[in-house]
Amino acid sequence: MSELDVHIPTTFDPFAEANAADSGAGAKEYVHIRIQQRNGRKSLTTVQGLKKEFSYNKILKDLKKEFCCNGTVVQDPELGQVIQLQGDQRKNVSTFLVQAGIVKKEHIKIHGF
Repeated sequence: MSELDVHIPTTFDPFAEANAADSGAGAKEYVHIRIQQRNGRKSLTTVQGLKKEFSYNKILKDLKKEFCCNGTVVQDPELGQVIQLQGDQRKNVSTFLVQAGIVKKEHIKIHGF
């Protein structure tokens, strides 16, 4: 008998790129913009991976003023400082960061549904 190649189907993990080792803070200089679902229609937008030399509080202040939403800077033990904004602000934040000259467009990864 000949040896057959058996391919076992594996399930697709949509969060595999988020759990990968290269998605940590500052890895490959990417800025990750994610959305987290809260209650019902409520959601949070998180921004991580900005360089340490930027003032997170000043960026947050400008984002809050520009998009008329509330937000905070959270200190995470693994990810460092993370900016949280109320609502789905993924597109707005990415265009703001590019126009302000903080990050290049190629270095932004937008995650979510």
